[in-house]
Amino acid sequence: MPDLLVAGRHCSVVAGSNLLDTLLANGVRVPYSCRAGSCHACLVRCVAGDVLDAQPEALSDARRRDGWRLACQCKVAGDLAVEVFDPARDGVSAELVACDWLGPGVLRLRLQPQRPLRYSAGQHIVLWTQGGVARPYSLASLPGEDAWLEFHLDCHQPGAFSDAARTLRPGDVLRLGELRGGALYYDPDWQDRPLWLLAAGTGLAPLWGVLREALRQQHQGPIRVLHVAGNEDGHYLADALSELALAHSQLQVELIDATELAAVLAELKLVSRQTIALLCGSPASVDAFARRLYLAGVPRNQVLADVFLPRVG
Repeated sequence: MPDLLVAGRHCSVVAGSNLLDTLLANGVRVPYSCRAGSCHACLVRCVAGDVLDAQPEALSDARRRDGWRLACQCKVAGDLAVEVFDPARDGVSAELVACDWLGPGVLRLRLQPQRPLRYSAGQHIVLWTQGGVARPYSLASLPGEDAWLEFHLDCHQPGAFSDAARTLRPGDVLRLGELRGGALYYDPDWQDRPLWLLAAGTGLAPLWGVLREALRQQHQGPIRVLHVAGNEDGHYLADALSELALAHSQLQVELIDATELAAVLAELKLVSRQTIALLCGSPASVDAFARRLYLAGVPRNQVLADVFLPRVG
């Protein structure tokens, strides 16, 4: 049986075991969320030996050369020594400069990192509390314009990170982990094409950044924003979206109650085969968006989706 060395302890493991499950079973605290290789919360570093990696393309070549792997995507093949991601050593410190509620269950955090981060609208990053709780969140801020990193946290339901976030105050320090590209972005080559942004809940966060990026780059085609929420209070950026729509004639904003979603989607009509659609939200909402867009005739390679997966386990 392969020997696994972690945190100064040796343990024997079954060859072919999932690395994340093995670490957790041996009492090693490794944050995780999606178990799909998307969130990057479960980063570990192989310092000796290697693993069978189901998603080698999920990390950059530079990261892989340094030994980093996503534990949820790896199987133990032989003797192995690993280090878990240490936010104090491997992360970036960021001060909380503002913390406020945008709605009954949506908490906005604005963080000032100790050094500038290069990112694009639509990306996401892992946030770590001082207590070692980690969770990936999409960036709602616009690089080059906002002086902070902004996040919109769905706090409607209990959760380790959201529970900790409710106690945060300006001046508190968090750590930033892995920055991820994600599926959502704005391409200047789309400038004259219709752009549809469909979001449910806090899936609006990355699309808020993408929308402002499109407007900053003087997008000329029509832009349609659909935001689905459980009730009126759930449309937490209603005023900000309304202000943008008044300032930009090509922007149309629709705030939709979840009970009306099926009827609204049924009325979606494609105005151009050149339409680009960006989708974000829960798996069910993104699936509903994607199915209707397919039926409406939007080519699949022109539909980009980022799914907010519930934490597994």
